[in-house]
Amino acid sequence: MTRKQRDVLSVEWVKLELIRTAYATRGGLFAAMDPRMVLGWYLMLAIIPWFTHNLTVLAVLFVMGAVAVALARVGPLILALFVFGLIMESVYIFVAAIFFGGDVSTVVALLELTLKLGTISMASMAAFVSLDPEKLSDALLSLRAPALLAFAVSYGYRMLPILVEEFNTVFDNYRLRSAPPEKPGILGYRTVVHWIKMAVLSFYPIFLNTAQSVRTTVEALETRGFTYATVDQRGRNIRLAYLKVRWLDVVVLALTSLLIAGAFWVGAQWPIYHTDLT
Repeated sequence: MTRKQRDVLSVEWVKLELIRTAYATRGGLFAAMDPRMVLGWYLMLAIIPWFTHNLTVLAVLFVMGAVAVALARVGPLILALFVFGLIMESVYIFVAAIFFGGDVSTVVALLELTLKLGTISMASMAAFVSLDPEKLSDALLSLRAPALLAFAVSYGYRMLPILVEEFNTVFDNYRLRSAPPEKPGILGYRTVVHWIKMAVLSFYPIFLNTAQSVRTTVEALETRGFTYATVDQRGRNIRLAYLKVRWLDVVVLALTSLLIAGAFWVGAQWPIYHTDLT
Protein backbone atom coordinates (compact mmCIF):
# COMPACT_ATOMS: atom_id res chain seq x y z
CA MET A 1 0.00 0.00 0.00
CA THR A 2 2.82 2.41 0.91
CA ARG A 3 4.62 1.61 -2.34
CA LYS A 4 1.52 2.42 -4.36
CA GLN A 5 1.07 5.72 -2.53
CA ARG A 6 4.66 6.72 -3.29
CA ASP A 7 4.14 5.85 -6.95
CA VAL A 8 0.94 7.91 -7.16
CA LEU A 9 2.46 10.96 -5.46
CA SER A 10 5.69 10.92 -7.45
CA VAL A 11 6.90 13.73 -9.70
CA GLU A 12 6.53 11.42 -12.70
CA TRP A 13 2.84 10.89 -11.92
CA VAL A 14 2.27 14.64 -11.63
CA LYS A 15 4.02 15.16 -14.97
CA LEU A 16 1.90 12.52 -16.67
CA GLU A 17 -1.29 14.00 -15.19
CA LEU A 18 -0.39 17.44 -16.53
CA ILE A 19 0.26 16.01 -19.99
CA ARG A 20 -3.02 14.06 -19.94
CA THR A 21 -4.84 17.22 -18.94
CA ALA A 22 -3.18 19.38 -21.59
CA TYR A 23 -3.78 16.91 -24.43
CA ALA A 24 -7.30 15.74 -23.43
CA THR A 25 -6.43 12.05 -23.50
CA ARG A 26 -9.16 10.97 -21.08
CA GLY A 27 -12.01 11.48 -23.52
CA GLY A 28 -15.40 12.30 -22.07
CA LEU A 29 -18.55 13.99 -23.34
CA PHE A 30 -17.08 17.36 -24.31
CA ALA A 31 -14.08 15.83 -26.05
CA ALA A 32 -16.48 14.42 -28.67
CA MET A 33 -18.09 17.82 -29.33
CA ASP A 34 -17.19 20.60 -31.70
CA PRO A 35 -14.66 22.82 -29.89
CA ARG A 36 -16.60 25.97 -30.78
CA MET A 37 -19.69 24.57 -29.08
CA VAL A 38 -17.61 23.64 -26.04
CA LEU A 39 -16.43 27.25 -25.75
CA GLY A 40 -20.04 28.42 -26.10
CA TRP A 41 -21.14 26.01 -23.38
CA TYR A 42 -18.35 27.25 -21.13
CA LEU A 43 -19.31 30.90 -21.62
CA MET A 44 -22.88 30.09 -20.57
CA LEU A 45 -21.82 28.71 -17.19
CA ALA A 46 -19.04 31.28 -16.77
CA ILE A 47 -21.19 34.38 -17.30
CA ILE A 48 -24.69 33.53 -16.04
CA PRO A 49 -23.75 33.04 -12.32
CA TRP A 50 -22.78 36.73 -12.11
CA PHE A 51 -26.33 37.84 -12.96
CA THR A 52 -27.99 36.44 -9.85
CA HIS A 53 -27.69 36.60 -6.08
CA ASN A 54 -30.19 33.79 -5.51
CA LEU A 55 -28.46 31.01 -3.59
CA THR A 56 -30.96 28.44 -4.88
CA VAL A 57 -30.04 29.23 -8.50
CA LEU A 58 -26.34 29.22 -7.67
CA ALA A 59 -26.64 25.87 -5.89
CA VAL A 60 -28.31 24.31 -8.95
CA LEU A 61 -25.63 25.76 -11.23
CA PHE A 62 -22.96 24.41 -8.89
CA VAL A 63 -24.46 20.92 -9.17
CA MET A 64 -24.51 21.28 -12.96
CA GLY A 65 -20.81 22.12 -12.87
CA ALA A 66 -20.10 19.06 -10.74
CA VAL A 67 -21.97 16.81 -13.18
CA ALA A 68 -20.06 18.37 -16.08
CA VAL A 69 -16.74 17.60 -14.34
CA ALA A 70 -17.78 13.96 -13.99
CA LEU A 71 -18.85 13.75 -17.65
CA ALA A 72 -15.57 15.36 -18.77
CA ARG A 73 -13.49 12.81 -16.80
CA VAL A 74 -11.32 15.41 -15.11
CA GLY A 75 -8.10 13.90 -13.77
CA PRO A 76 -7.50 13.33 -10.05
CA LEU A 77 -4.72 15.92 -9.79
CA ILE A 78 -6.78 18.86 -11.06
CA LEU A 79 -9.82 17.66 -9.13
CA ALA A 80 -7.84 17.31 -5.90
CA LEU A 81 -6.45 20.84 -6.26
CA PHE A 82 -9.97 22.18 -6.80
CA VAL A 83 -11.39 20.33 -3.77
CA PHE A 84 -8.50 21.51 -1.62
CA GLY A 85 -9.09 25.11 -2.68
CA LEU A 86 -12.82 24.78 -2.02
CA ILE A 87 -12.22 23.39 1.47
CA MET A 88 -9.77 26.16 2.30
CA GLU A 89 -12.28 28.72 1.02
CA SER A 90 -14.94 27.26 3.32
CA VAL A 91 -12.56 27.46 6.27
CA TYR A 92 -11.83 31.08 5.38
CA ILE A 93 -15.55 31.87 5.36
CA PHE A 94 -16.07 30.63 8.91
CA VAL A 95 -12.87 32.26 10.17
CA ALA A 96 -13.87 35.58 8.63
CA ALA A 97 -17.34 35.35 10.15
CA ILE A 98 -16.15 34.40 13.66
CA PHE A 99 -13.00 36.45 14.18
CA PHE A 100 -13.77 39.60 12.18
CA GLY A 101 -17.10 40.57 13.65
CA GLY A 102 -19.25 38.87 11.07
CA ASP A 103 -22.55 37.09 11.52
CA VAL A 104 -24.75 34.71 9.57
CA SER A 105 -25.23 37.24 6.77
CA THR A 106 -21.45 37.41 6.30
CA VAL A 107 -21.22 33.63 5.94
CA VAL A 108 -24.07 33.55 3.43
CA ALA A 109 -22.62 36.45 1.40
CA LEU A 110 -19.23 34.72 1.19
CA LEU A 111 -20.99 31.44 0.39
CA GLU A 112 -22.60 33.16 -2.61
CA LEU A 113 -19.19 34.16 -3.96
CA THR A 114 -17.85 30.65 -3.33
CA LEU A 115 -20.72 29.08 -5.29
CA LYS A 116 -20.12 31.43 -8.20
CA LEU A 117 -16.38 30.84 -8.34
CA GLY A 118 -16.86 27.09 -7.82
CA THR A 119 -19.32 26.87 -10.72
CA ILE A 120 -17.02 28.82 -13.03
CA SER A 121 -13.99 26.77 -11.96
CA MET A 122 -15.73 23.46 -12.63
CA ALA A 123 -16.99 24.69 -16.00
CA SER A 124 -13.42 25.72 -16.86
CA MET A 125 -12.08 22.31 -15.87
CA ALA A 126 -14.74 20.44 -17.84
CA ALA A 127 -14.26 22.55 -20.97
CA PHE A 128 -10.51 23.02 -21.24
CA VAL A 129 -9.58 19.54 -20.03
CA SER A 130 -11.62 18.24 -22.99
CA LEU A 131 -9.87 20.40 -25.61
CA ASP A 132 -6.46 19.46 -26.95
CA PRO A 133 -4.18 22.20 -28.34
CA GLU A 134 -5.20 21.70 -31.97
CA LYS A 135 -8.94 21.83 -31.26
CA LEU A 136 -8.71 24.90 -29.07
CA SER A 137 -6.47 26.71 -31.55
CA ASP A 138 -8.72 25.83 -34.48
CA ALA A 139 -11.83 26.90 -32.56
CA LEU A 140 -10.33 30.31 -31.88
CA LEU A 141 -9.21 30.63 -35.49
CA SER A 142 -12.69 29.67 -36.72
CA LEU A 143 -14.24 32.31 -34.44
CA ARG A 144 -12.08 34.96 -36.17
CA ALA A 145 -9.61 35.34 -33.35
CA PRO A 146 -6.20 36.73 -34.37
CA ALA A 147 -3.97 34.09 -35.93
CA LEU A 148 -1.16 34.88 -33.49
CA LEU A 149 -3.51 34.26 -30.55
CA ALA A 150 -4.50 30.85 -31.92
CA PHE A 151 -0.84 30.05 -32.48
CA ALA A 152 0.10 31.19 -28.96
CA VAL A 153 -2.53 28.92 -27.41
CA SER A 154 -1.42 25.91 -29.40
CA TYR A 155 2.24 26.61 -28.80
CA GLY A 156 1.72 27.19 -25.08
CA TYR A 157 0.05 23.81 -24.70
CA ARG A 158 2.84 22.12 -26.63
CA MET A 159 5.50 23.76 -24.48
CA LEU A 160 3.96 22.43 -21.26
CA PRO A 161 5.39 18.89 -21.53
CA ILE A 162 8.78 20.33 -22.52
CA LEU A 163 8.83 22.65 -19.52
CA VAL A 164 7.84 19.87 -17.15
CA GLU A 165 10.50 17.57 -18.59
CA GLU A 166 13.15 20.29 -18.39
CA PHE A 167 12.24 21.08 -14.80
CA ASN A 168 12.36 17.41 -13.84
CA THR A 169 15.81 17.00 -15.43
CA VAL A 170 17.32 20.14 -13.91
CA PHE A 171 15.81 19.42 -10.50
CA ASP A 172 17.26 15.88 -10.50
CA ASN A 173 20.68 17.33 -11.40
CA TYR A 174 20.54 19.68 -8.43
CA ARG A 175 19.54 16.80 -6.18
CA LEU A 176 22.59 14.81 -7.31
CA ARG A 177 24.99 17.73 -6.83
CA SER A 178 23.57 19.12 -3.58
CA ALA A 179 24.06 17.46 -0.22
CA PRO A 180 20.92 17.20 1.88
CA PRO A 181 20.82 18.77 5.36
CA GLU A 182 22.62 16.74 8.03
CA LYS A 183 19.64 17.11 10.37
CA PRO A 184 16.08 17.46 9.07
CA GLY A 185 15.04 19.77 11.91
CA ILE A 186 11.64 20.11 13.52
CA LEU A 187 9.04 18.50 11.27
CA GLY A 188 11.75 18.28 8.59
CA TYR A 189 11.69 22.03 7.89
CA ARG A 190 15.37 22.05 6.80
CA THR A 191 14.61 19.42 4.16
CA VAL A 192 11.62 21.41 2.93
CA VAL A 193 13.71 24.59 2.69
CA HIS A 194 16.42 22.67 0.83
CA TRP A 195 13.90 21.41 -1.73
CA ILE A 196 12.41 24.89 -2.17
CA LYS A 197 15.87 26.33 -2.87
CA MET A 198 16.55 23.64 -5.48
CA ALA A 199 13.15 24.31 -7.11
CA VAL A 200 13.90 28.04 -7.35
CA LEU A 201 17.39 27.47 -8.74
CA SER A 202 15.98 25.06 -11.33
CA PHE A 203 14.00 27.81 -13.04
CA TYR A 204 17.05 29.73 -14.30
CA PRO A 205 18.41 26.93 -16.57
CA ILE A 206 14.84 26.25 -17.72
CA PHE A 207 14.53 29.82 -19.02
CA LEU A 208 17.66 29.45 -21.13
CA ASN A 209 16.67 26.03 -22.50
CA THR A 210 13.15 27.25 -23.25
CA ALA A 211 14.43 30.30 -25.12
CA GLN A 212 16.51 28.03 -27.33
CA SER A 213 13.55 25.70 -27.94
CA VAL A 214 11.30 28.67 -28.81
CA ARG A 215 13.72 29.98 -31.41
CA THR A 216 14.15 26.56 -33.02
CA THR A 217 10.39 25.95 -33.14
CA VAL A 218 9.56 29.37 -34.56
CA GLU A 219 12.17 29.01 -37.30
CA ALA A 220 10.83 25.56 -38.20
CA LEU A 221 7.25 26.87 -38.37
CA GLU A 222 8.20 29.84 -40.51
CA THR A 223 10.14 27.58 -42.87
CA ARG A 224 6.96 25.55 -43.39
CA GLY A 225 4.86 28.65 -44.06
CA PHE A 226 2.83 28.62 -40.86
CA THR A 227 2.13 32.36 -40.79
CA TYR A 228 0.98 32.48 -44.41
CA ALA A 229 -1.20 29.41 -43.95
CA THR A 230 -3.14 31.07 -41.12
CA VAL A 231 -3.64 34.32 -43.06
CA ASP A 232 -4.52 32.89 -46.47
CA GLN A 233 -8.20 31.90 -46.68
CA ARG A 234 -7.46 28.69 -48.61
CA GLY A 235 -5.14 27.49 -45.87
CA ARG A 236 -7.73 28.36 -43.22
CA ASN A 237 -10.41 26.42 -45.06
CA ILE A 238 -8.24 23.31 -45.29
CA ARG A 239 -7.27 23.52 -41.63
CA LEU A 240 -10.82 24.09 -40.35
CA ALA A 241 -12.62 21.71 -42.70
CA TYR A 242 -13.14 19.07 -40.00
CA LEU A 243 -15.08 21.42 -37.70
CA LYS A 244 -18.77 20.61 -37.89
CA VAL A 245 -21.70 21.08 -35.54
CA ARG A 246 -23.39 17.72 -34.91
CA TRP A 247 -26.52 16.60 -33.11
CA LEU A 248 -24.57 15.97 -29.91
CA ASP A 249 -23.49 19.63 -29.78
CA VAL A 250 -27.05 20.85 -30.26
CA VAL A 251 -28.43 18.46 -27.63
CA VAL A 252 -25.82 19.44 -25.02
CA LEU A 253 -26.30 23.19 -25.52
CA ALA A 254 -30.09 22.88 -25.60
CA LEU A 255 -30.14 20.71 -22.47
CA THR A 256 -27.80 23.12 -20.69
CA SER A 257 -30.05 26.05 -21.61
CA LEU A 258 -33.09 24.20 -20.29
CA LEU A 259 -31.32 23.32 -17.05
CA ILE A 260 -30.25 26.94 -16.55
CA ALA A 261 -33.81 28.10 -17.18
CA GLY A 262 -35.01 25.43 -14.75
CA ALA A 263 -32.53 26.67 -12.16
CA PHE A 264 -33.98 30.18 -12.37
CA TRP A 265 -37.52 28.75 -12.16
CA VAL A 266 -36.62 26.80 -9.03
CA GLY A 267 -34.97 29.90 -7.62
CA ALA A 268 -38.14 31.89 -8.25
CA GLN A 269 -40.24 29.25 -6.45
CA TRP A 270 -37.89 28.86 -3.46
CA PRO A 271 -35.76 32.01 -3.44
CA ILE A 272 -32.88 32.33 -0.97
CA TYR A 273 -31.09 35.69 -1.08
CA HIS A 274 -28.34 36.58 1.33
CA THR A 275 -30.10 39.90 1.95
CA ASP A 276 -33.05 37.96 3.45
CA LEU A 277 -30.86 36.92 6.39
CA THR A 278 -29.53 40.33 7.34
